[in-house]
Amino acid sequence: MNDIEKSQWIAEALELHEGSLLRYARWILSDLESAREVVQETFLRLCKEDPARVDGYLAQWLFTVCRNLAFDARKKEARMTPLGDTEIAVTPDLDERRTVSQILQVVETLPKNQREVIYLKFQSDLSYKEISEVTHLSVSNVGFLIHSAVRAIRKQMLPESSPAAHASQVTQATQATQVTQVTQVTRRSQ
Repeated sequence: MNDIEKSQWIAEALELHEGSLLRYARWILSDLESAREVVQETFLRLCKEDPARVDGYLAQWLFTVCRNLAFDARKKEARMTPLGDTEIAVTPDLDERRTVSQILQVVETLPKNQREVIYLKFQSDLSYKEISEVTHLSVSNVGFLIHSAVRAIRKQMLPESSPAAHASQVTQATQATQVTQVTQVTRRSQ
């Protein structure tokens, strides 16, 4: 690969992964400037890396390097990591923002390993295999942690009630989602 091709490859990787890496590093460090430094160092290391060595698993490589650098930086600063400051894409609907805020509060109560896999899965959109490679856990362990975390979140978010009441809540939520989707499609077409 010549220098021009490598530059294009790095630019594409930057465009594709910079935002996710920045959110991930910010989640770990709780500081945007420190997160930017970590992501910058991650891409500097990518510049030194042979593209053939990371071909096929670039996302895992980037997240692993970013994770290690962020944990090293956090050790130096001895900071705690709240998930509540993480930027998330939400519609301006007040009820939805309130629900997301409640979910984030529940996520903060989860064990650290569950919080991390939930973040990587739902904020960074990594597959179980990619999460496994980033966290050095087995794929089945990642699946178990995500399942356990989602079950714990669901248990805290849904009130204890009868199965019939739960089915009614699910139906109402599904109908509300469908109405929102129809509204969004209608707005786009106008």
